[in-house]
Amino acid sequence: MARRPRVGRLIARQRPTPERTVALKVLARTRDGAFADRAFAGEARRASLTGRERSAAMRLAYGAVQRRRSLDHLIDARLDRPERVEDTVRDILRLGAYELTFSDGTPDHAVVDQAALAARAIPGPGARRSARAGVVNAVLRRLSEGAGLQELDGEDDAVRHSFPDWIAAGLRDSLGDEAAGVMAAANEPAESALRWNPLRGTREQVESSLPEGWSAGALAPESYVYPGAFDLEGSDLWAAGRAMAQSRASQLVAHAVAPKPGERVLDLCAAPGAKTSHLAALAGNAASLTAVELHEARAAGLRELLSRMGADAQVICGDALEVDLEGGYDAVLLDPPCTGTGVLSARPDARWRRREESLPGLVALQSALLERALTLVVPGGRVIYSTCSLLRAENESIVAAAGRVVEDLVPLAPEAAHPELPGALRTLPSVHGTDGFFIARLAA
Repeated sequence: MARRPRVGRLIARQRPTPERTVALKVLARTRDGAFADRAFAGEARRASLTGRERSAAMRLAYGAVQRRRSLDHLIDARLDRPERVEDTVRDILRLGAYELTFSDGTPDHAVVDQAALAARAIPGPGARRSARAGVVNAVLRRLSEGAGLQELDGEDDAVRHSFPDWIAAGLRDSLGDEAAGVMAAANEPAESALRWNPLRGTREQVESSLPEGWSAGALAPESYVYPGAFDLEGSDLWAAGRAMAQSRASQLVAHAVAPKPGERVLDLCAAPGAKTSHLAALAGNAASLTAVELHEARAAGLRELLSRMGADAQVICGDALEVDLEGGYDAVLLDPPCTGTGVLSARPDARWRRREESLPGLVALQSALLERALTLVVPGGRVIYSTCSLLRAENESIVAAAGRVVEDLVPLAPEAAHPELPGALRTLPSVHGTDGFFIARLAA
């Protein structure tokens, strides 16, 4: 009769679930500098995750990346020497702490057991593997017996909502009492929204292909919002160019430009092309539309998107500050590079990639681009300045320095009227349920 394997050997052969394994690989790769979304796409593909496993892995990985500071605060309070914890073990602790504190559905004991398995699976001598598993088991069991969320409630916004101090301070300075809500919303899933493209089909064709529970979105007339997951880029809607993913706040920007047939319109920082293709659609392909993009690869992607969406536009690859343009445009859209503090829910690692020391240079670039845009527009024309940032330095201060009249955009979206800059628009994730955007139209 065959010998029964020892229990210890059975445990040693066990591994965490596929979704946790992928999530841990994503955490390790982002720690080494990879972008979270790209790392996740590659690891999920290599692991051949099912649809449900993929959704779970994304939730775990992105949540643990976003909540990193909050999780470390809880973990370190339960360690005698937090600075001595190996990076891989800390990743395991972060993932387990995220499940215990912020994610429902898995019993606490199962979360702890899975984390211990992951720690035991780290290569090394048996005693070392057991020691790692013991630390993970002890920390997470103590966390499961405590009150993690209540502990965070007693901390300041940066710790509670997991933000770098400088971004939290910038949001408080820019938004006042709204800052805490914006930071909280940045840890929730971004809205699932798309834009109907009339150049490629009818509303009925779009609506018949949407998942159950969709609704026509507020703020932008071509928008649709839908619940849960929907593989838009794998759908016929995408292939036929009838729709593209775009938040309702982002869709407001092209309406602020209001391109008209026969006008010359310039999109000065165009890729990836959502706004460019929207401009073409609003003008019924009857405006002379030019799009500028600095990087050749992104310019090629922009051309491909415009082709699929049936949008007519000339794409020029070059530096928006220096590229040779004829000028004389009726409208110029400037959506410059920014910190993206209004879209952090869709970019889980972005808050950790931004550096405070890079902000002055970014602001200088934004100012220079706006100055260039104003030189390219005809007298009586309009320049639309928009960002997906909520920092005053990138928005209100830039517009004020330009010294131009801010035209009234409030009739477009009264609910998004800027509370301090008359005529401008500002959306907040915590208030409007969409991306955070700033939009101002300047008279030439």
